[in-house]
Amino acid sequence: MSATLPLTMLRRLTGIALLALLLAGCAAPLPAVQRTPSHAPTDTAGTTLARELAHLVDAHPGVSGLHVFTEPHDAFAARVLLADKAERTVDAQYFIWHDDAVGVLLWQALWNAAERGVRVRLLLDDANGSAALDPLLAALDAHPNIELRLYNPFVDRGSRARGYLTDFGRLNHRMHNKSFTVDNQVSVVGGRKIANEYFGAAEALGFADLDVMAIGPVVQQVSDQFDLYWNSASAYPAAAFVGTGGAAAEAALKARFAAVDADPRAQRYVEVVQSSAFVDKLLTRSVEIEWTTGQVLFDDPAKTLDGGIDDKRLLLPVLTQRLGSPLHSLDIVSPYFVPGAEGTAMLVELARQGVRVRVLTNSLASSDESVVHAGYMKRRHDLLRAGIELYEMKPGAADGSLRVRGRVGPAKVSGLHAKTYAVDGKRAFVGSFNFDQRSARLNTEMGLVIDSPAFAREVGQIFEDSPQEFAYRVRIAPDGENLQWLDHQASGKVVVVHAVDPETTVWKRMQVGFLAGLPIDWLL
Repeated sequence: MSATLPLTMLRRLTGIALLALLLAGCAAPLPAVQRTPSHAPTDTAGTTLARELAHLVDAHPGVSGLHVFTEPHDAFAARVLLADKAERTVDAQYFIWHDDAVGVLLWQALWNAAERGVRVRLLLDDANGSAALDPLLAALDAHPNIELRLYNPFVDRGSRARGYLTDFGRLNHRMHNKSFTVDNQVSVVGGRKIANEYFGAAEALGFADLDVMAIGPVVQQVSDQFDLYWNSASAYPAAAFVGTGGAAAEAALKARFAAVDADPRAQRYVEVVQSSAFVDKLLTRSVEIEWTTGQVLFDDPAKTLDGGIDDKRLLLPVLTQRLGSPLHSLDIVSPYFVPGAEGTAMLVELARQGVRVRVLTNSLASSDESVVHAGYMKRRHDLLRAGIELYEMKPGAADGSLRVRGRVGPAKVSGLHAKTYAVDGKRAFVGSFNFDQRSARLNTEMGLVIDSPAFAREVGQIFEDSPQEFAYRVRIAPDGENLQWLDHQASGKVVVVHAVDPETTVWKRMQVGFLAGLPIDWLL
């Protein structure tokens, strides 16, 4: 699926590493470029955003204000409204940014901000798209107030597949971080990529996801990590790869703006966004904000370069320490759940100590990355035998929050994309980090640890409030060997007991079963 093309390519071409060894030395060298360092401004107290938020920040010294977006339209509205209010800077960092309706509308908001004199820095992972996207990126970068950098770029602009084949060792590492910061006063951090399916605007696919809007001290932490990536050795000025733009490129970009503005479906989506609850609450200054301590965690960008890196500079060890060892409960919500041997042993040991461990992930039918099940399915028996509770999202279960009913078009398949973890009902994490080997070892990630019993309980409540309505409960069958998937009604009555992964074909199960026997967890 196009929204996750880089991961799909990596996960499905399981023999690519061997072929890459045969082609070693064929990769074109990266060009020598000059980078001018830049940083987020710290003197933005005079901006409109700062003045509007001052009474709240001043009333809560030393803590940050947080608002969680579960509704996709609210999450999109927040980004556009913040860009519209920007007076000094917008810093945006994303793994995926498509040129669909959502992507173009947000580009247009950034362009309009730049036209007002706002400095826009846009950092995109270069697994983002295809050569067809390059002229649009060049046009953005050519604006005097917009600077675009590509993270870990492909030298070969004609074929991402060819790039992986000839330079697999480098290109197998991606920047998966997502952040959006305006005037160094407000940040949005979470799991959403910039594409229709993450904001309730897609027809073919949609995702349930989470973002957090933050104000207060934690915003500077987001800006610090952005600056670290922006000025890193892996972030290249885009012009060296996409060209320098020009009149034709700018005309093409503005034509995309005009096409989306004239598209009835896109405009219906805009109308829905404008009528979202968040917009109304923002205008009336009644947005619910929780004031608490938070900490931004992230991998050092050196993770994507060759050579080892100290664990203290990686997200996972710091996240484990910051969340603390669970004493009572650990709730995991992760669309791609590949614990590996080490992670499985850790979870089993927690369960042995009496910790209640619950996991919600995608089912084989709901996942846009079905091959990930190859790394997950081989661990299910061990996890279940230890007493760990496994829930798998039903396809289409998230439709209620993902689609604009009757106006934009329902998602035909709705999957899970949120990444959040809660410990003992006290602390929680929201960000880009999946509970899988790719997030742990290959890609860079970021997120926010929140000391919030209220939010941690909300995560736990996912497993308490009739999870059978949106997820299958997986269990070991009475024969002690096979698995069963319990499919419930809202009443809690079991209506179907599936003996195989529900709503999947024999061929699909055979494919994934074959991959499960291969040593490819490290790719997943």
